[in-house]
Amino acid sequence: MDAAARDFLFRLLETPSPSGYERPVQELVREYLSDIADSVTSDAHGNVIGGKNTGTSPRVLLVGHCDQIGLIVQHIDADGFLWVQPIGGWDPMQLVGSHVVVWTATGPVPGVISRKPIHLLSDEERKAVPKMKDLWVDIGASDKADAESVVRVGDCLTFDLKSQVLRNNLAAAVAMDDKVGLWTVLEGFRRAAAGPLRCGLFVSSSVQEEIGLRGAKTSAHTVDPHVGIAVDVTHATDCPTIDKKTEGDVSLGKGPVVYRGPNMNPHVVDRLLAAAKESSIPVQLGAIGRATPTDANVLQTTRGGVATGLVSVPNRYMHSAVETVSLDDVDRTADLLAAFVRNIDESVSWVP
Repeated sequence: MDAAARDFLFRLLETPSPSGYERPVQELVREYLSDIADSVTSDAHGNVIGGKNTGTSPRVLLVGHCDQIGLIVQHIDADGFLWVQPIGGWDPMQLVGSHVVVWTATGPVPGVISRKPIHLLSDEERKAVPKMKDLWVDIGASDKADAESVVRVGDCLTFDLKSQVLRNNLAAAVAMDDKVGLWTVLEGFRRAAAGPLRCGLFVSSSVQEEIGLRGAKTSAHTVDPHVGIAVDVTHATDCPTIDKKTEGDVSLGKGPVVYRGPNMNPHVVDRLLAAAKESSIPVQLGAIGRATPTDANVLQTTRGGVATGLVSVPNRYMHSAVETVSLDDVDRTADLLAAFVRNIDESVSWVP
């Protein structure tokens, strides 16, 4: 990963994009694609789609979702505290004591999420798992009027967006899910677009995956691809308390995970593995026996059906403020996508 590509990844990680408020990160995506794509379009849903060699068949679509889980202001009480609803799947335990940012029309407003101090909890309260309704956001407002002077109901919140590089080229940040997937499809698009290309290549920075795979559904309908690859994160199991017998054996630093199962076209899987072998890219295998909870789910069933693959970046501590990945895995995933795309032409049959 060269310095410019690395810088772009960290810019993505430090730009807010809770579902429904993806505009800031999509502006970065449009800027990035403007130098490498033949066409860059945006739709009413908020997806950004880049194309290269667009008049050629087959059409290949790379999809990474740009949205992250977040919170939304539901109520501002008389004392100026904010009460919130989740956007996407949250463990409320992850929220207690966290620093957050309210993304308002006039700019970011910092806050903290808290609950009753442990000293004041009853025995029953200490034993209970906190619920979202037990937590509030303190922005330092003196009362409701003060809070409403900067925050409105419906404003979105995220964790304070920070990144930290760890040992052995690991990195921890908010929203590795799925900013690293977004980065890999954009970078894979760039590397493949350098040519030669024997297919039409499209890339989608898709919105609202975290609330129902919505952006991939609409962007795939627009592109009408023959082949689609979704890139997301998957659970790394090389950390305490996770059972590899039930969750699979997935480690940071050992390459992207290529998934097998009924959601994935076998020819796409075989060609991904062949491209990895040809380019000496280490990969790991994953299996799932149902429709995956990723954009691959809706890709496969778009229009008359799409030959679909799922490539995932191993990620520790998903849906937390300290999601951790290997930057080597991220880079290798982009290489794998480019190698796969370069070997596709109209002679390939995708019929299982």
